[in-house]
Parts: sequence; structure tokens; C-alpha cells
Amino acid sequence: MIKTIQGNTPKLGKDCYVAETAAIIGDVVMGDNCNVWFSAVVRGDMEKVRLGNRVNIQDCAVIHVAPGYGDVLMGDDVTIGHGAIVHGAKISDCVLIGMGATLLDNCHIGKGSIVAAHALVLKDTVIGEYEIWGGVPAKFIKKITPEKADEMIRWNAEEYVTWSKYFMEENPETAINPTV
Repeated sequence: MIKTIQGNTPKLGKDCYVAETAAIIGDVVMGDNCNVWFSAVVRGDMEKVRLGNRVNIQDCAVIHVAPGYGDVLMGDDVTIGHGAIVHGAKISDCVLIGMGATLLDNCHIGKGSIVAAHALVLKDTVIGEYEIWGGVPAKFIKKITPEKADEMIRWNAEEYVTWSKYFMEENPETAINPTV
């Protein structure tokens, strides 16, 4: 489902896949080869949501914003795990947000970082580049090398692009795949 609100209609890049039970609402701009999976919600109704290329929003994840806390901004090759919540956060390139993790308003996730499954990243938290954080509330666990981050995180983004192509090819009647 793609919905316009207050005159803002979502804009999807080339070769994006949106599952028929997902919702993309309002001032949302997606890069190329993004995918939004079943029952996920991307709401740009109160502020902007901007996604880079090869961003995958997995099943039941929620991307939302609150007035006054700024936009949700994501770089390239970002994975938002199943059931995760991203609320008013800034996420750099090549980042993995684990299943069930929650990012609260105005947190910043540095390039090549991983937020572990079910972690709670509190408001205004800044995670540096190539770090792993986990727990409730989330705390620094360890650094990872750029090579390891690239291997683990970029692979995941590429894998979801491949899966989205299978869905679009085998189910063309349900795929939403506009070209800008």
C-alpha cells in the first residue's frame, strides 16, 4: 500500500520491491533496489524518510518519525531486521539493525555498525563507525573491522535485493515496482 498524506506521495527508485501487505506513507523517498517486506510500515507523515540504495526493511519493521526530532535518514546497504523499530534516527551506510531492535529519536548509527537483536538504543545515542552495540539499554560491545562489516552487512543487503527480484519475477501481479 502506498498512500499520499498532506500532498506528499512516496517516491520509489528503480527496481524497488514493496510487498502487498507493506505500507509506505507520505514524504518517503527510496533509492534504487530497496525492498520493503510483508507487514512493514514506512511512515513519512510527520517528517521525511529518506532511504539510500539497497535498503531492506524486513517483515513487521516500523520506520517512523516524530515532529521536531527530524527526519529518518538511511544510507546505502542498510538492513532493518524483522520487527525492528526505527524512530527518528540517522543511519549511515552499511549498517545492520538486528531483529526486534528499537532505535529511539535522534540516535545516530555510524558506518559499518551493527545493533544487536532486541537492543534498545536510547534517544540521542551516538554509535561510532564499525561498532557492535547490544542490550537494554544498548551499550558498546566491541569494534569490528571495515572488512568484516563489509562482508557481513553488505552481503545481507545484496541477498535481499536478489530475493526481491525473485518475488517480482514470480509474482508480477502483486509487485509494486515503479521506476522514477
